[in-house]
Amino acid sequence: MTDTNPSLTTEEKASLTSGSDFWHTEAVERAGIPSLMLTDGPHGVRRQRESSEQLDLADSVPSTCFPPAAGMASSFDVELVERVGRALGDESAAADVDVLLGPGVNIKRSPLCGRNFEYFSEDPLVSGELGAAWVRGVQSRGVGASLKHFAANNQEHDRMRVSSDVDPRALREIYLRGFQRVVEDAKPWTVMCSYNRINGVFASQNRWLLTSVLRDEWGFDGIVMSDWGAVDDRVAALAAGLDLEMPGNDGRTDAQIVSAVEDGSLDAGVLDVAVERLRTLAERTRATPRTASTVDHDAHHALAREAAGRSLVLLKNEGDLLPLSPSARVAVIGEFAERPRFQGAGSSLINPTRLDIARDEIQRATASEVTYARGFDLDGRADADELARLRSEAIDAAAAADVAVVFLGLPAKDETEGADRAHIDLPADQLDLLDAVLSANPHTVVVLSHGGVVALPFADRVPAILDGWLLGQAGGGATADVLFGIVNPSGRLAETVPLRLSDSPAFLDFPGEFGHVRYSEGLFVGYRWYDARDVEVAFPFGHGLSYTSFSYSDASATVTASGDVEVQVTVTNTGLRAGREVVQVYSGLPRTEVQRAPRELRGFASVELAAGASTRVEMTVRRADLTYWDRRVDQWILESGTYRFDIGASSRDIRHTMELDLEGDVVTLPLSESSSLGEIARDPAASAVMREIAASRGEQGGLLMQLLDPETEMGGLNVSFPAGRLRMMGLSDDEIRRLVG
Repeated sequence: MTDTNPSLTTEEKASLTSGSDFWHTEAVERAGIPSLMLTDGPHGVRRQRESSEQLDLADSVPSTCFPPAAGMASSFDVELVERVGRALGDESAAADVDVLLGPGVNIKRSPLCGRNFEYFSEDPLVSGELGAAWVRGVQSRGVGASLKHFAANNQEHDRMRVSSDVDPRALREIYLRGFQRVVEDAKPWTVMCSYNRINGVFASQNRWLLTSVLRDEWGFDGIVMSDWGAVDDRVAALAAGLDLEMPGNDGRTDAQIVSAVEDGSLDAGVLDVAVERLRTLAERTRATPRTASTVDHDAHHALAREAAGRSLVLLKNEGDLLPLSPSARVAVIGEFAERPRFQGAGSSLINPTRLDIARDEIQRATASEVTYARGFDLDGRADADELARLRSEAIDAAAAADVAVVFLGLPAKDETEGADRAHIDLPADQLDLLDAVLSANPHTVVVLSHGGVVALPFADRVPAILDGWLLGQAGGGATADVLFGIVNPSGRLAETVPLRLSDSPAFLDFPGEFGHVRYSEGLFVGYRWYDARDVEVAFPFGHGLSYTSFSYSDASATVTASGDVEVQVTVTNTGLRAGREVVQVYSGLPRTEVQRAPRELRGFASVELAAGASTRVEMTVRRADLTYWDRRVDQWILESGTYRFDIGASSRDIRHTMELDLEGDVVTLPLSESSSLGEIARDPAASAVMREIAASRGEQGGLLMQLLDPETEMGGLNVSFPAGRLRMMGLSDDEIRRLVG
């Protein structure tokens, strides 16, 4: 390969492929290659205030903390996520940040993953669509995004070494599909590889992943960087397609690259390509004029409040307890109302510009005096007497109020990068408190704060449940907005809430053992699992209520010239309030030759309607999204058949079902003696030879013909009967050779 960087020495080239310190890339000023600053995201800009030499999570410049992905995903709102991305891009540019490390689009395989708060969904379409919107927003401001963590990074336990052992179909259809959508639709400037191994090979040196799939198949043209400390073998990683190792290590691995080039074990052209990609990244970050150095933090806080309001999910509202009347006497109970849990712990920890306190915001929204009772101790330091006193105060406050609003959730120590959870239960003292409050006042609303799914054993007893997930710095104000109807809730669950942890798909194979975790559930992740097994859940994927109601009518599905499916439905706001509906379309193929979930999300749309108004909602189901990964030919294949398209308000609230015949792809497999008679029957040439042989066999020929016809009694064998076994029916070696070509 021709040297594209003739002005650089091998040592300089090698230096460019690793960081100069913890947060910066190396520069070669004489060659016009600047140093770039990389900073943690994804729900805020975490730029360290002082030293760049090491990680300091607590010392960062204040920035707007938007709802983390676990909350934002519930908005199902692509336009909103892109606006948040633009705001993040503005704050990054103002802070001289060149690459913001996000979004995280890994699948929520298990509710126990300690980093689920940073990921969008259990579904790759939701993750891909929202991730692409985030990337478009950030990069529109001249700041690079870093799509992460590539790939199959679905747990924190042993994350630096564990091998995610996953079969090809599940890997392609579930764990890579969201990444593929972001790469192809939004073209991120960087991708960050994960720590883990994939089927035994470290992601950082997995040439199949980083080059064959990411670049050759998907057309990625940016740089691949490592997660911080993810490189096991720097030379092997560079050869596999990893362009940048982070953080810097005082030139130790640079020297390894120089040595490998000099002794011929590494092609010098590989290094040149990586350097050219890094040069291109620098050019991209300088191509868009940077915004002014000042940021309108008030406007961004307002956007954070809007995003949090859209992300709140009304799980239950029995007897229309919500919205609350401004004149209602409200008892606010639970320490989260005063000490909000608004983000997860770890590298994405944001120092917010301001912080809304739910207790204060609720008081501002009502004309009556709000009483507050702490109820429980978040720090776990209270003894039995102190807990009894806190509970007694909460009971008294609830009994004297018209409505009790109880804030429950997971303590920050239970959800953090680097560690998985052991269970999905809320703390016992919080559940005991809720029981006591319900006894004192049945008009009780529960507001939840958590980054990963939690069990809700009280769901059948509490009349109203508002799920906040994690809502960022403006979550307190947004919660008050929804409680009092200033904002009509429109959030939808981006992951299923199971009744028990033991019901979840990965229960028996999480987090693995001896450095390996088997993805034994295969394709059946999240709602795919619960629906396929007909398992009862607390609340299904896509579920969320409103203070108004919506009807669906005049549904249709048609095939476009490009082979996509255009789905349309008229949605009418049949209630008395303006509101937003999230329309979802799922597909299924009841008669199929391959394993499939009963239904899979293929499209969604968020629409806002005034009371009594109607609109025609159009959703495009891409032909590519209907394909499955055929491991026999290593290709995406559309299976022919009658597809079912379900339009609904959740995976289990289907309003309209339509059927559409689709002509699929022809899969041609080389025939052998191991090929089944069914495969022989589907091959025109082989089928003709079989008929010719049968015609020469008289009565026995009729039996042979029956074997070719799956509708006959004997034809039931053709799915598994190998062609070579026809010798038992008198076929000669020559005839079998003719049959299989």
